[in-house]
Amino acid sequence: MEHRKLGTSDLELPVITFGAWGIGGLFWGGSDDDEGIRAIQAAIDHGVDAIDTAPMYGCGHSESLVGKAIKGRRDRVRILTKCGLRWDSTEGEFYFTIKAPDGRDVCVYKNTKAASIRHECEQSLTRLGVETIDLYQVHWPSASAPAEETMGALVRLKEEGKIRHIGMCNYRAADLAEALRFGPVVSDQIKYNLLEREIESDPLPFCRRENLGVLCYSPMALGLLTGKVTMDRTFPETDIRGRMPWYQPTNRRRVLDALEKIRPIADAHGATLAQVAVAWVLTRQGVTTALVGARNARQAVENAAAAGLRLSEQELAVIGWTFEAIGKPAC
Repeated sequence: MEHRKLGTSDLELPVITFGAWGIGGLFWGGSDDDEGIRAIQAAIDHGVDAIDTAPMYGCGHSESLVGKAIKGRRDRVRILTKCGLRWDSTEGEFYFTIKAPDGRDVCVYKNTKAASIRHECEQSLTRLGVETIDLYQVHWPSASAPAEETMGALVRLKEEGKIRHIGMCNYRAADLAEALRFGPVVSDQIKYNLLEREIESDPLPFCRRENLGVLCYSPMALGLLTGKVTMDRTFPETDIRGRMPWYQPTNRRRVLDALEKIRPIADAHGATLAQVAVAWVLTRQGVTTALVGARNARQAVENAAAAGLRLSEQELAVIGWTFEAIGKPAC
C-alpha cells in the first residue's frame, strides 16, 4: 500500500483510508456492528492502516466500534477523528435534525468552543481506547467560537500529547488561512469525486500552495459511482441518500449512463467501477488519501485494491470528460 506524507507533518497515511461513517449507522439507515468490525480488521490486514471516524458518526457508535476493532492492533493503525458537532448538548449553532434508525430525532449543533473541544477529545479517547489521536480535525467551520479560541484549545491538546496533529474538515481557503494564523494546521478533509469537483477551485489550490494535506471523502459519491445503485433501489427515511440530488431518478439515470461509458476502462484493468472512481481521485495533484467506507470485509478488501490500479493519462482524461459532460444535478 502506497503511503503519502500528510502536509508538513511527519504523519504518513495510506492512499486508501478506511472511512468509518457508514458503520456508525446514523445517516445510513442502520448498520451491522459485527460486519463493521470485520470490515475494519480486513482493511488493516490489506494495508489500509488508517481509520477516519467522528463522534457524530452514530453519536459515538462509530468510534466505539473502531475501538473494538483495533484492540490489540493500535500499533498498526493511525487514528483520525473529529470534534465540533454535538448531539448531546444544545450549546452553539443549531445545524440540523436527523432521524435515527431507532426513530428518534437527533438534533445536531456546531460547537467549537474550547471547553466543548476538550470534552469531546476526552470522550473520543475513551471510546477509541487510545491515549493519543493521530489527527484531530474540526468537523465543520463554525461561528460558535473565534478561530483563536478553537485553535488555542487544539494546540493545548497537542502540547499535552492527547493529539498529534491538527486538521480541518470542510474548510474553504479563507477559513483555513484564518486557522493557520493561530496554529499548525496540517490538512483539510473535504468532499471530492467525479460528480462533485468544487474543491478544484477552492480549497484545493490553497492546500497545494500551503502544503496542506488533502483527505477526500465520498470518492464514490456515497456509493453511487459503484454502479450498484440501480434505478429500482429505494432508501428508508433514515438513509440520507434518498434525499440527495444525484440519487433522484432523473439524475441517477444520467450517472448510470456515464458509468456505462467508462465500464470498458474498468474491464480492461479487471477492476470495478468503484475502484476506477477512487483511483481517479488519487491521481489529482495535492490529494493525500481517499476515505473509502465499507460495510463488510468484502467491500474493504475491494477498496484496498483500488490503491494498486494504474490508469493511463488517456483513460483519466476520458473518465474526467465523461462526467464533466453530464453537468450538475437537475433539481
